[in-house]
Amino acid sequence: MGEVGGRAGQLRSSGLRHGWTTGACATAATKAAYRALLTGVFPDPVEITLPKGQRPAFALAVEGITEGPDGRRAMAGVVKDAGDDPDVTHGALVRSTVRAGEPGGGVVFRAGPGVGTVTKAGLPLEVGEPAINPVPRQMIRDAVAEVAAECGGSGDVVVEISVDHGEEIARSTWNPRLGILGGLSVLGTTGIVVPYSCSAWIDSIRRGVDVARAAGRTHVAGCTGSTSEKVAVAVHGLPEDALLDMGDFAGAVLKYLRRHPVPRLTIAGGFAKLSKLAAGHLDLHSARSQVDQGYLAGLARTGGADEELAAAVAGANTALEAIQRCRAAGVPLGDLVAEAARATALGVLVGSPVAVDVICIDRAGTIVGRAEPLGP
Repeated sequence: MGEVGGRAGQLRSSGLRHGWTTGACATAATKAAYRALLTGVFPDPVEITLPKGQRPAFALAVEGITEGPDGRRAMAGVVKDAGDDPDVTHGALVRSTVRAGEPGGGVVFRAGPGVGTVTKAGLPLEVGEPAINPVPRQMIRDAVAEVAAECGGSGDVVVEISVDHGEEIARSTWNPRLGILGGLSVLGTTGIVVPYSCSAWIDSIRRGVDVARAAGRTHVAGCTGSTSEKVAVAVHGLPEDALLDMGDFAGAVLKYLRRHPVPRLTIAGGFAKLSKLAAGHLDLHSARSQVDQGYLAGLARTGGADEELAAAVAGANTALEAIQRCRAAGVPLGDLVAEAARATALGVLVGSPVAVDVICIDRAGTIVGRAEPLGP
């Protein structure tokens, strides 16, 4: 067949254009601003390194150096291009303002206008922290360290990320319900936005299955994102052409495999998304299905949770908080969700010779639930 499989192959076959995450834009803006703070010159375009080693360049939309009460500061901004994904932040201006910090303080993050602040537990950030997720934070730290090494800086800086009109844009996201107030979250695990939300991406999933079958693969993995893809490779040692980037479209993978079976399917994904599959949802997008905390509470009861813990799960702010509470109490909610997700998958695959196992992970990529292979 001669086609390339995996995430890159799917994107090519879809004909869709990828874009850049808010985190990548914030990193580029920070790198440009810090270099200008040290040298007086803004690099334009500015090149950054993404987690998988790609080196994209970003044009600056705005730049400036000012004097403030806390000293000199440099600001740079990048307009987000989300490619062909219908991302609500497409076209948003992401700014970074950088000033010198306390000696030995490293990189200190601040939420500027349009970037939210965490006000509830259950997210991968502490309450009171700017809503800048862990991977973008590390990307920004790495960019600061790179500039410091090249330009003789200390790397001790205060980085304020802002998004023009971010508070208004955030009203059309889940941030207010999750307790992220004042604006958007700065997100991204790879720096790249892969466009999912259209029929072309579903078609690319089908082409991914075709490539795997043509290559003689007997085991494929449907993954919700890059972190779960890494876990599936680490656990099963699968080659690239056996990896299906299903995103939110679990149903597309299962329905196509029902007609074009492969002997073994691993479903790997974040606990929250797979809890939706466990509850019977085949489209895992946040706009079309939601985590059912009451359902999770019922599962927790079957795993030995008392009524106090079940009530805490039912009232949890996020799925992450629910599983953290259960793990602390020794209740295997992750395994129960994995087993229920496997049952949903087998229900779709009924009549096809496909065995299914499930791996649930948290945001850091730690496995929090497993369901061993089971056939129809």
